[in-house]
Amino acid sequence: MSARGFGLLAGYAADLLLGDPRRCHPVAGVGRLAAVIERRTHRDSRLAGAVHTGVLVAGSAALGAAVDVAVRHRPWVRAAWTAALAWTVIGGRSLRREAAGIADAVERGDLEDARRRLPSLCGRDPSHLSEAELVRAAVESVAENTSDAVVAPLWWGAVAGSAGLAGYRVANTLDAMIGHKSPRYRRFGWAAARLDDAANWVPARLSAALAVGLAPLVGGSPRRTLHIWRRDGRRHPSPNAGQVEAAFAGALDRTLGGGENRYPGHTDTRPALGDGPAPTWADLRRANRLAAAVSMAAVVGAAVICRRRRPRRGR
Repeated sequence: MSARGFGLLAGYAADLLLGDPRRCHPVAGVGRLAAVIERRTHRDSRLAGAVHTGVLVAGSAALGAAVDVAVRHRPWVRAAWTAALAWTVIGGRSLRREAAGIADAVERGDLEDARRRLPSLCGRDPSHLSEAELVRAAVESVAENTSDAVVAPLWWGAVAGSAGLAGYRVANTLDAMIGHKSPRYRRFGWAAARLDDAANWVPARLSAALAVGLAPLVGGSPRRTLHIWRRDGRRHPSPNAGQVEAAFAGALDRTLGGGENRYPGHTDTRPALGDGPAPTWADLRRANRLAAAVSMAAVVGAAVICRRRRPRRGR
């Protein structure tokens, strides 16, 4: 196995066992740095936003690539570096833990606790959400973030090494910070949002395809899941979130979307995805199981990609 592939497997295992680093999380540090730089670079301009996004993403990717080059002849060091970086970039355990906490809260009827927990999964205003809306938001977030926080970093780590891991995570972080439609970021955050869309195009469709194949693990039908994915994946305003959410809706035989989502500064109306009833807290647990299975399949696939891309030694 290549050092890159071993590192991705080890980093995934670290996330699975330990979750996100509790202190000095590098992603949080990048976010703070980006916020400091934004105070100087912000303008109500797409060009200013593109420069801000490009410099941060390219700089992080270049740093990751430089480390890879520096340790290219020391495979165990490279594997350890890749593992450490992958651990900080992948967020599957934290995602599923928060979703499980919401399921527990809803099951015992504590909607205030569920509302308190929801912002850790998505940016919607939870203050007036009903039980059904809380569960729907959580299931949709599990679907989308399984792609964004697990499959996408594994994909970019497999095809581009440390540069892919670091560059992707900074791009995704910037999208979360500035890539939304508030008055401040409608123009400045445009480039961050478009870059994140491009970076997640392949991973979102890989995640949906894995959900199709793994649907029987949560009582779903691959044939029905494929039908819902193909029919509804493009209804969503996001070119990527809709792909994964539609596949999860098909696998769970539940309907996602179909309502208003309130965010700070704007409200989105979402189309319905799927044909079944609205999801319940029990379906949120099923979504977590599907997310775990998709994540495991993705890391195995990433290791296979790394093995096939391993450079041949000369004579």
